[in-house]
Amino acid sequence: MGQVVTQSEIVKIVREGQKNGKTFVATNGCFDILHVGHVRYLQKTKSLADFSVVMLNSDKSVKLIKGESRPINNESDRAEILTALSCVDYVVLFEEKSPASLLENIKPDIYTKGADYTLETLPEREIVIKNGIKVEFIDFVQGKSTTNIINKINK
Repeated sequence: MGQVVTQSEIVKIVREGQKNGKTFVATNGCFDILHVGHVRYLQKTKSLADFSVVMLNSDKSVKLIKGESRPINNESDRAEILTALSCVDYVVLFEEKSPASLLENIKPDIYTKGADYTLETLPEREIVIKNGIKVEFIDFVQGKSTTNIINKINK
């Protein structure tokens, strides 16, 4: 079972692990209503390294990105659900629209994003290049999204 940690804790955990030869992969997202697309994405992310870190958008961050009607589930519930997955080792919250500064502090070995991004369109491009962080783009599961679930409920 994973655990929710603070930003300062995750930096220490990653540094110590890397000193001991362990690899870390990080990803980020809202993970508002967990669905099979999320689970497959997180499983693929975890398969790339010894430990996985999910940088989770806080409620404030989700509202900045998705609007006032989101998130559906609050940050503590979303974090608890993620830590229950065997493919998630650590969850750390961030308040900004982008996890750029957190990613800069953590400096994982690998960073995953959805395949709707490319290295050229990646908001964190400069940080990953500057820090030598390998980027892996993971395909989405067709038709699976929180927005689709919300739309179906609202019909």
